[in-house]
Amino acid sequence: MARGACRGCAGGVCGSNPVGPGRLRPLPSPAELNRILSWQTVKVPRHGYEVEGTTPAMRINTVFFDVGEVLIDEAREYGTWADWLGVSRHTFSGVFGAIVAQGRDYRETFQVFRPGFDLAEEREKRAAAGQPEWFGEDDLYPDVRPCLARLRELGLTVGISGNQTARAEGLLRGLDLPHDILGTSDTWGVEKPSTEFFTRIVGEAGVPADQILYVGDRLDNDVAPAQKVGMKTAVIRRGIWGHVLRDPESPIEKACVFTLDSLADLPDLVQAYNADEG
Repeated sequence: MARGACRGCAGGVCGSNPVGPGRLRPLPSPAELNRILSWQTVKVPRHGYEVEGTTPAMRINTVFFDVGEVLIDEAREYGTWADWLGVSRHTFSGVFGAIVAQGRDYRETFQVFRPGFDLAEEREKRAAAGQPEWFGEDDLYPDVRPCLARLRELGLTVGISGNQTARAEGLLRGLDLPHDILGTSDTWGVEKPSTEFFTRIVGEAGVPADQILYVGDRLDNDVAPAQKVGMKTAVIRRGIWGHVLRDPESPIEKACVFTLDSLADLPDLVQAYNADEG
């Protein structure tokens, strides 16, 4: 496997970047990206090196993780929203779960308690009041750091990408998780479930789509669109979406390479999978 990943950088920002330190490297050209999506072997500039897609087509080269309820336990943060709205956390959680179970946008929860609620505006109000959205080390699921570190030890590229604000992206970078690529919907200007979000991941990874595993908790937002662009997928059963929207008999969940209850076993599962495909 010919790889030139720079392990000393985060999110594609490093001193060896051909566009200069502290700047995001450019995406592959449209022609290069089309070849990647066609699962052909190509050379794509990455971190100042040439990365050649010579790994066997069915092996997993890169693992990308969603953020909320995959890496970050969001229970405390949603609890602070209940506090901000002046309702009990138990009531907020119950309505939230009901909204999700009906297949509706979770943001409708806020409208139940405060019609006309503007999430972006309220985020600014919270920040001004000294109560900004926040997460830290204590909000990480305990299996996250060991999983990401082990995957990198195995020689895989590790990415983090989800629907998050620019502020949340800064918090993620501050956690200094073991990873190679980090990007969020705010920074990229596109959000899940758009397949353009996952096409962006392919471009960032610089490898064919079928060599990327995307790990998410939502079949609708994470798994289905990732599968549409040709990625392998894993669904993890934790958090509200991971439990409420489970559908083991659906073709989408059946198409997942792995069904997880935690991230603890993922490195060994990927290693075994690659050995079988090798």
